Amino acid sequence: MAENELQLSEAEQREAQERSSVTVAVVHEAVRREGEEELKRSSSALAWSGLAAGLSMGFSIICEGIMRSRLPEAPWSPLVSKFGYSAGFVLCILGRQQLFTENTLTPILPLLHRKDRATLLNVARLWAVVLLSNLAGALAIAWVLGNTGLFAAPVRGAFAQIGRESLTASFGLVVFRSIFAGWLLAMLVWVLPFAEHARFFVIVAITWLIGIAGFSHVVAGSIETLLVATTGAASWLHVVFGFILPALIGNIVGGVALVAALNHAQVTT
Repeated sequence: MAENELQLSEAEQREAQERSSVTVAVVHEAVRREGEEELKRSSSALAWSGLAAGLSMGFSIICEGIMRSRLPEAPWSPLVSKFGYSAGFVLCILGRQQLFTENTLTPILPLLHRKDRATLLNVARLWAVVLLSNLAGALAIAWVLGNTGLFAAPVRGAFAQIGRESLTASFGLVVFRSIFAGWLLAMLVWVLPFAEHARFFVIVAITWLIGIAGFSHVVAGSIETLLVATTGAASWLHVVFGFILPALIGNIVGGVALVAALNHAQVTT
């Protein structure tokens, strides 16, 4: 093997290095540094970015609802319409807006690295600000979609149908579905730094999988369910305690325990 290496020119060796897979330690460090930058941001900056993300996530239900309203009722239809579910995630992630489920990974790595009270409180601050601002944006866009004539009646009917479907599961089932969603989204954050020109396709593929599998995302699903609540078709208590709370729990467990902690452990042990 050493003889084969000696036969390569310096340029060929550089090319071999560039084409070799990035180590998990490099990925870990890239994500950790991103988390450090997020923790340095002011609460006001996080809030505005989180509000923008909550509003942008509305395009997931908008695109999915438009596609659903125009597709025939067939077994294959959801395979197509769920591509619309990816729209909000593409806008948020490529637009560098603060989405809560991304933050179940990036700021956790600095916390696992330092393990001090100051970092823990800073992570709690970031989580609280981003989550509340995401939900504020979600409520605003949900009210607009459900209570104005912005879209034609068939499209609004599709919005309502999507929201009702999200409210059919039990508390425990929403938690389990959300664990898988949090897991996949944290893995998305983990692989994006080195996806390079394929970032768009990676985001679409993973979020389409979340949508077609029926996994629950606390922000995207909040828009769907809050829309139903703003029209009076479901109670606010049912939306908060039947979807938002269990989705929040599951997303945190999936993002923190199954990805952040495990991926951190494989680097530090």
